[in-house]
Amino acid sequence: MMHRTRISHRFKRSHSPSLRNWQAPEGPAVEGMAKDVVLDCGWGRLIFAHTFTDNHKLAETLRQETPGKRDIAFYLRDPHVVVSLAPHELFLDPSHTYRLWREYYRNRRTRPQSFVIRKLQTDEDIEAVNRIYAARHMVLPGKGFLWEHRKTRTLTYLVAEQTTSGQVIGVVTGVDHKLAFDDPENGSSLWCLAVDPQTSHPGVGEELVRQLAEHYFTRGRAFMDLSVMHDNAQAIALYEKLGFQRVPVFCLKNKNSINEPLFIAPSPEAKLNPYAKIIIDEARRRGIAVEVLDEEAGYFSLNLGGRSIICRESLTELTNAIAMSRCQDKAVTLRVLKAAGLRVPAQQVAGTTEHNKALLDQHQRLVVKPANGEQGAGISVDVREPAELEQAIQAARVYDSKVLLEQFCAGQDLRIVVINFRVVAGAIRKPAEVVGTGQHTIKELIDKQSRRRAAATGGESRIPLDTETERCLSGQGYSLDSILTTDQVLAVRKTANLHTGGTIHDVTAHLHPRLITAAKTAARALDIPVVGLDFLVPSPMSQNYVIIEANERPGLANHEPQPTAQRFIDLLFPQTAIAVI
Repeated sequence: MMHRTRISHRFKRSHSPSLRNWQAPEGPAVEGMAKDVVLDCGWGRLIFAHTFTDNHKLAETLRQETPGKRDIAFYLRDPHVVVSLAPHELFLDPSHTYRLWREYYRNRRTRPQSFVIRKLQTDEDIEAVNRIYAARHMVLPGKGFLWEHRKTRTLTYLVAEQTTSGQVIGVVTGVDHKLAFDDPENGSSLWCLAVDPQTSHPGVGEELVRQLAEHYFTRGRAFMDLSVMHDNAQAIALYEKLGFQRVPVFCLKNKNSINEPLFIAPSPEAKLNPYAKIIIDEARRRGIAVEVLDEEAGYFSLNLGGRSIICRESLTELTNAIAMSRCQDKAVTLRVLKAAGLRVPAQQVAGTTEHNKALLDQHQRLVVKPANGEQGAGISVDVREPAELEQAIQAARVYDSKVLLEQFCAGQDLRIVVINFRVVAGAIRKPAEVVGTGQHTIKELIDKQSRRRAAATGGESRIPLDTETERCLSGQGYSLDSILTTDQVLAVRKTANLHTGGTIHDVTAHLHPRLITAAKTAARALDIPVVGLDFLVPSPMSQNYVIIEANERPGLANHEPQPTAQRFIDLLFPQTAIAVI
């Protein structure tokens, strides 16, 4: 005999995991539950559409969205009908709905030790949650809302906390349908799952989903639903791995500026990288026209009135050829900065084996880099042996025939962005690292980490499986085939560049005044209006430093939520600048 269970979104399923037996039930849509239910979630309202008997009222409720928020009407029986009532204002969200049934869920045998899942508790938790949401370009629920609702039973907020540092690295929100609208089907749902894009810990998202599901199943809830973008292959793979099944449930949203990418055709600049897009988005917000000139190379023009400026990401016509050439040749960069009274490491051009060894003997540890290069390509850090030195020189010559040998200076890698000779952002850059599972090889962990970093950065950040990675591992006694113990943390690169898998952590508010002064002085010495300066420092709060490089085309998107794009457009079109309080 086939046992059937009624569910809240007006469909039935067989007791089998297969979805081939879904069929619409008979009877009223709101039998046994509250009517016209709308739940404020901070980022917007969750409108339980199946509690509405009047489609006109449902459409009107959705149209009453507060500016700056994102409302969602979920569990629609007749989405096509509701859209027809306001076709210029509403659209069918291109997301899939997945459901996890309690009877099909299987608990995890072991839990990660490097982080724990707990309920949101403190003001510091809320700050961290909003930081993660901002990094993921999600609508922020607001500090006051989260604080007020942190202990409510209808909404559940879970965070992932790193055990060693206490840092919050993930968050998820759950809704108890029984408490929200007396759901006769006894369901729940998951919303706003987000993991810190900088974390190297694997399985954070999975553990948040598991513990939220177990939280509701312990309460006796029959299922947990979620909505996920149709093209989010990585998330969908996770959900299906956990036993979620896709169900024919739809949701509607408003045609607002937040949702714009979901209901309009891709713009001409859709294929440009995040460093170009952040500038273009800010320009459009100010009514500045954008024309893509060369999509493959990333050139575009910004036009307002009679002024037109060609850009390649943050490089513009305002940066003259002399300033650009000074930054591109790293030897020239250091000579200019040293002449300005700034601290720089010792450096020389690679020559004969004896000449190279003499500098190694003097400083014991060197950095090898191509004189002209970017994105960390061809750089070897902390070279200590003569044979290793010659190998690193050959690797650098792939990118430039002129290779530099530089004194290795220990410290944190600090990038300071200067726009119009003002410091706009500062961030510590950390080399790529992986966290062991006791099962996967280092190569497998790197592949997993690269997929996460690429997803978080629009494909800009990956850990290369090259000789430099192998050298870094070998120096620590490992190879790509080694298996790390559970929760063991291992650095797999020595360079902290984003394009080689490094992570970026904002420290703008903590920069020592002397570092700010040095960055401004460096920009003036190079005579460049937009520049990213690479410092090595004991701490961003320390006055000690050396400057090792200057980047004439810094990635402004790496420093969100600092207003790098805003200050960049202020520089190009000062008449559009908004006063900064």
